[in-house]
Amino acid sequence: MDQLFAKLLAMMMDKNLVQIERISQDGMRVRASAGASSFRRRDRLHKLLEEAQQRVETLKRQMDAPAAKERHSVQQAAQERAARERVTRIEKALAQLPKLEEAREKLSRKIASAAQKEPRASTTDAEARVMKMPDGGFRPAYNFQFATDTQSRAVVAVEVTNSGVDSGQSEPLREKVEKQTGGTVREHLYDGGYLRLEDIDRASANGVTIYAAAKPPRNKAKRASAYDPRPGDSPAVAAWRERMGTEVGKKIYTLRASTSETVHADLRCWRALDRLLVRGLSKVRCIGLWAAMAYNLVQFGKALMS
Repeated sequence: MDQLFAKLLAMMMDKNLVQIERISQDGMRVRASAGASSFRRRDRLHKLLEEAQQRVETLKRQMDAPAAKERHSVQQAAQERAARERVTRIEKALAQLPKLEEAREKLSRKIASAAQKEPRASTTDAEARVMKMPDGGFRPAYNFQFATDTQSRAVVAVEVTNSGVDSGQSEPLREKVEKQTGGTVREHLYDGGYLRLEDIDRASANGVTIYAAAKPPRNKAKRASAYDPRPGDSPAVAAWRERMGTEVGKKIYTLRASTSETVHADLRCWRALDRLLVRGLSKVRCIGLWAAMAYNLVQFGKALMS
C-alpha cells in the first residue's frame, strides 16, 4: 500500500500538481470496531482466557469422540474455529498490557490520579485505545495523521497510531513526506496539540520553519503575550514565538485550518472514515491509505489523465 501511494504521489509531482514545500498536518480520531464493553483489566482477561481455553478443549473432545466423527458438521468446525480465534484475541489483549502499563507510568509522573487507573485492553481489537473524540466523549478509536500540501490540497502522507495524543507525531510524518516524494519540506503547519519545543529546535536545524499556535501565558505579569520569549528559550523557539505574533505568520497559519480541516471533512463524510470495520493497526492503516488515494484521484484524476 505504501508503494502504491508513493507511485501516485510521484505521478502527481511529475505533472507538477503537488508542491510539498509547505504542508499542513492534523489528526483525526476514527471510531474503532471494538465495543466499549470489550475492554478488560488483567485479572478479568486471565479469567476469560482460561474459560476460552477450556471451551476449545471441550469442543475438541466432542469432535474427536467416535460418535461425533460420524456426524461431524461444518457448524461444529466453525464453533471450534471461533473458540480458537477468541483465545488468540484475548492473548493479544494481554500482550498489550505491558505497553499500557508503561504509558500509565509515564503519565502518572505528570498526573497523580493516572497511577490509580488500571489499564484495560480490548478482547475484540487489542490495538484499539479509548480516546477523547471531537464531541468530547470517550470511545475506542484510532488516530489518523494526514499531511496535506497547502497549495494543491493533496494528501501527501498518511500514518495511523493508537495514541490518543498528537504530541511527537509531527517530525515522523514530515520525514515520511520527504522520503516518499524526494522533495524538501520548508514550512510545517500544525496545531498546539503537536507542540514540543524540542521538535521546533530539530526542525530549525534541518531548515524547516514551524507554524504552530503558541499557548497563552499563565502569568501575564511576567509575560504579557504568548509571543514574548520565555527565559531559557532557544533561539529557534524564540524566533517561532515572534513569528507567530506577526501578521504574516498569522496569515500563513490560517492555511492549516482551511486545508486540513476541509480535507478531513471530505475524508470523514465520503471516504468511509466515520466508523472502522476492520481490526488492528495494519489493516486500519490500509483503510487510511485507500481513503487518501481515493481523495487524490477524485481531486486530480482528470489532470493525471490529460
